[in-house]
Amino acid sequence: MRRYFRGRILHCRADAGAAVVPEYLHDGMLIIDNERIVEMLPAAQALQQGVRPEQCRKLGNKLLVPGFIDTHVHAYQLDMIASYGEQLLQWLDHYTYPAEARMGDIVKAAEVAGFFLQQLLQNGTTSAMVFSTSHKAATDLLFSQAAELGLCLITGKTLMDRKAPAELLDDPELAYSESVQLIEKWHRHRRLHYAVTPRFALTSSDEQLSAAGKLLQRWPDLYVQTHLSENQAEVVLVQQLFPQSRNYLDVYDHHGLCTDRSVFAHGVHLADAEIARLHSAGSTVACCPTSNLFLGSGLFDWQRLREGGVRLAVGTDVGGGTSFSMLETLRDLYKVNQLKGNSFRPLDGFHAITLGNARALQLGHRLGHFGSGCDADFVILDPDADALVGRRVAATQDIADEWFVYMTLGSSRLVSETWAAGRQLYRNPLAVASAVTGAVV
Repeated sequence: MRRYFRGRILHCRADAGAAVVPEYLHDGMLIIDNERIVEMLPAAQALQQGVRPEQCRKLGNKLLVPGFIDTHVHAYQLDMIASYGEQLLQWLDHYTYPAEARMGDIVKAAEVAGFFLQQLLQNGTTSAMVFSTSHKAATDLLFSQAAELGLCLITGKTLMDRKAPAELLDDPELAYSESVQLIEKWHRHRRLHYAVTPRFALTSSDEQLSAAGKLLQRWPDLYVQTHLSENQAEVVLVQQLFPQSRNYLDVYDHHGLCTDRSVFAHGVHLADAEIARLHSAGSTVACCPTSNLFLGSGLFDWQRLREGGVRLAVGTDVGGGTSFSMLETLRDLYKVNQLKGNSFRPLDGFHAITLGNARALQLGHRLGHFGSGCDADFVILDPDADALVGRRVAATQDIADEWFVYMTLGSSRLVSETWAAGRQLYRNPLAVASAVTGAVV
């Protein structure tokens, strides 16, 4: 079934190579056919080609953009988000591990997974690389619910065999066998992908990291996701546990986990040698500014890593992060760059959470832009859903200025609708109320 959306449309052109080339149509048309995008083009051209005006859904002042992509978020940390007063290692012990341990209850895990996925959609996120827990059943549930919704999700069972509560631990053999079962069931099923997921070096022995490497040897198209150099105390402990390693990254690299499909979250405290190796391997570092600020981990140096040729991505890192909103995440990334004395242009931020994150996940041929044949994932933003945002947008001079308003003042409130694979999966109830009453809410 074909659908026609007419109005203001913004995306970044995938045919521009590595350059950030936004394409904005003030009166454009997005044509979708079931799960795929047919074409984005000027509305006048579409009408000349035979599209009838009555076929089109008019968007008015709303802005249609590609679905947002989150490259690092935790599904089962919802019940401890915004927990007070700790830095990373103490925060894990006091809050994270107890919350994840409760996911051994399959009924609880099902409820949390459903709520998590709805939070993504409410914030305009249609694709995500997600940490599960060490529970195979909870990971299976997460895959199952994402498949039912038709979302693009990358996840995997978290591997942990030491330095955590017993109810979260497995062993190298169990980690391998349960991962194999999940891979065979879910990897490349519909829009799902599997990520080999050691939590971080502190909670995995050499033997378990070796088992993770064997999974990659068996399935070279798997992803890897883990944490790297988030907190200074963490870095010191890793060196103590792995004295033979040259640096933190080398712990993973020794076991074949540093690949062009590896996403390392944080990377706040990287040595020059680690940056060089990330570049040569083609690995990605997912910057998580709201989490780094909340946990006091440090200020991510976006400019330094970009100059080092490292592929960069952006993630919310809920529950260390404090919002599912990629707009709010960009807000903190802009502020961190300000503190580092670096420039971070508005449309670079837009690119980062759409085509940039898609390319970091090697999914730029399907996600993050409106090229023909791409998955029909998009978000409709309504600046008038917030009186201040609407007023400020009315005073903007161009689309870059407008986008900066969204990433400075925006939140889930602006997300009017979220569509994934051609299906409307979320509609903001405030937008519905506004349509009925004619009021600005």
